[in-house]
Amino acid sequence: MIRIAVLGAICSGKSYVAKQFGYPVFDADFEVAKLYKKSKKCYNKLKKALPNYIKSYPVKKSSLSAAIIQNQNNLKKIVKVVHPEIQSRLRNFSRKNKNNKFIILDIPLFLENKLNKKNDILVFVDAKKKDIYKRLKKRPNINFDIVKKFKKIQLTIEYKKKKSNFIIKNNFKNNSAKKNVKMLIKKILLNA
Repeated sequence: MIRIAVLGAICSGKSYVAKQFGYPVFDADFEVAKLYKKSKKCYNKLKKALPNYIKSYPVKKSSLSAAIIQNQNNLKKIVKVVHPEIQSRLRNFSRKNKNNKFIILDIPLFLENKLNKKNDILVFVDAKKKDIYKRLKKRPNINFDIVKKFKKIQLTIEYKKKKSNFIIKNNFKNNSAKKNVKMLIKKILLNA
């Protein structure tokens, strides 16, 4: 089984590109949302770490946002609680899909959290800043203060590009990303 991790800036189309591969996708954002809604264990740990913000179950994103805006260190506390849970779910996902040729990893802080393994294939989704900004503005409840706080803990785009095995241009038009993914799969299979 080959692990393909999809990297890129927020709103660059990573999740869209990940789905285009046509193989099982581990979507970390989806898993985190499930954790907040359904995990009492996660709730209790977050309540202990952030007692002034986490007041009720299920965990509300607005409470987490308030904590992060108030203090950058609160983001680290959240990551410390959530990260081990997501790693555990990733291991289960990998076991469940071990007979697939590929699994696709859509994990926003993939390199930052040192989740990459030696043989992983890293694919960077490259999109223009102005296109990303337009998409960000369209997101409901987007908080640019939160976006800035996350950028502070992220590795630079240049670093991620340099670390990547492949770069896919995403212009958010037609099926260009889809075509690029198909060509990429052929290249990977030729080199496998």
